[in-house]
Amino acid sequence: MKIIPPKPFTFEAGKRAVLLLHGFTGNTNDVKRLGRYLSDRNYTVHAPLYKGHGGDPNTLIHTDPIDWWNSANEGYDHLRNLGYEEIAVAGVSLGGIFSLKLGEERPTKAIVTMSAPAIAKSPKSLQDRIVDYAINYKKLSGTYDPEADKPERVADLVRMPSLDYLQGMINDTSNKLNTIQTPVHILRGLQDDEYYCESADLIYSSVKSRVKSVKTFMNSGHILTLGQERDLVYEEVYRFFEALKWKN
Repeated sequence: MKIIPPKPFTFEAGKRAVLLLHGFTGNTNDVKRLGRYLSDRNYTVHAPLYKGHGGDPNTLIHTDPIDWWNSANEGYDHLRNLGYEEIAVAGVSLGGIFSLKLGEERPTKAIVTMSAPAIAKSPKSLQDRIVDYAINYKKLSGTYDPEADKPERVADLVRMPSLDYLQGMINDTSNKLNTIQTPVHILRGLQDDEYYCESADLIYSSVKSRVKSVKTFMNSGHILTLGQERDLVYEEVYRFFEALKWKN
């Protein structure tokens, strides 16, 4: 079966702009419904696709965290180049930590993190994500062989030494959270790994924003934008943005 790769998307609507960032091994489809929801309510939305993501795993493993971070920055610049001065950022998982990193380094109207990692974690868990990505890709493309594509065999083919750097990037961002003063809303799923729930607490206690909050979704797992409570998540993000004091 031929796989149609996802693409970046831009929905131009009102004068308020939102940058949406997907997660590690994810793609823009993870945030597309949220993008449509916001666009229908008069927000302009752009979601970049990180370099190497959304296609063949061999392409992904030949990129690195700097490439992905550059893609997030290019997404921000895309909205700037379209003329938007006030840009809010919302991201899922790695997109959440990238949203915070943007808040540390560039002007942001507000930040929404969803299931963002913020605590030191073994690079092995990140490597396992690559293995899952490769196996799922094979299944979708109809090339999966249960014998030849056992996880331990696939792991030897898709090793990414740069994942150590990714963990360092996450740690560095967490260490600078006290520089963030713009409004921050932190979303987490109670069915997610405890690591991400603890990360939410760390983000909340570390940012210096006068407006900051945490919302827990009781029946949701890691990708909040695709889970069974996704409609509640969309509404939560929208209400947070609506409460801000925008120029327009």
